[in-house]
Amino acid sequence: MASIEERVETLLKPTIEKIGYELYDVEYAKEGKNFFLRIFIDKPEGIDLNDCEKVNDAINDILDEADYIKEQYFLEVSSPGIEKILKKDRHLEQNKGKEIGIKLFQKDEEGKKEHQGILQSFGKDSITIRVEGEERKNHKRN
Repeated sequence: MASIEERVETLLKPTIEKIGYELYDVEYAKEGKNFFLRIFIDKPEGIDLNDCEKVNDAINDILDEADYIKEQYFLEVSSPGIEKILKKDRHLEQNKGKEIGIKLFQKDEEGKKEHQGILQSFGKDSITIRVEGEERKNHKRN
């Protein structure tokens, strides 16, 4: 069975794209006692508060009708921000040749947990970046 995030993304993507935005990501999280459904949208010119309101108005009834989430939750619509998290293959594809930062869960063989470099390529299990003219591959993806 698909996760709530995957189901919501499939449900909302056509509507969000129809009104001129990219559905960048969906996050469903419990923080303290509260649940949050976060819808991240983007467009080439960037996102402002009016964009968030427009998308919120367009998706609210769709979410209520689908009733995927049984708990009471807060709906947040926002930009992915300037330091976007590259979680999906399409995010990585859009950023090939650009500088990115990688944060690892464990230190690598050099004792580092963070790397900056130019995204060269990616696969199912790894990302290759160019750092100071040298390609580095072996950053595990999760």
